[in-house]
Amino acid sequence: MDRLVAGDTAPAFALPDWSGTAVSLSDFAGSRVVVYFYPAAMTPGCTREAIDFRDAAGDFAAQGLQIIGISPDPVAKIARFRAESGLDDIVLLSDPGKDVLRAYAAYGSKMLYGKSVEGVIRSTFLVDVAADGTGAIALAQYNVRATGHVARLRREFGLDAIAG
Repeated sequence: MDRLVAGDTAPAFALPDWSGTAVSLSDFAGSRVVVYFYPAAMTPGCTREAIDFRDAAGDFAAQGLQIIGISPDPVAKIARFRAESGLDDIVLLSDPGKDVLRAYAAYGSKMLYGKSVEGVIRSTFLVDVAADGTGAIALAQYNVRATGHVARLRREFGLDAIAG
């Protein structure tokens, strides 16, 4: 699958959140969302990234940005991750079939400890969701690092001036 780039149509989705309630991209009509894909809840890197997003959520929201995290974890694991890490300000969704991960080219071959493996490619997208619920990719970043990624986004989005 080809990677998404700015200007591409954002793949639509409808996935269960931590409570099992379906959430779709069109639910965010007329807003901007940061959609990030992470490999596994409650692992050190994914927890660090989620906590960084949680800590920045207020500044993102002040700029009209909502945060959505998607992983292949089952709903029950996402619910536990959300509760244990205090992730109330982030929408966490479950994609066990990996269909949305694949649609965003966030699942496939990647290098892990020098070996090529199949798995989640840690990726982040800024999506502009039109009033009709369709999305357009404004920013696509693949193979991001868990640590420091949110700080980089804060700089790119001009959020550091808000927090300072």
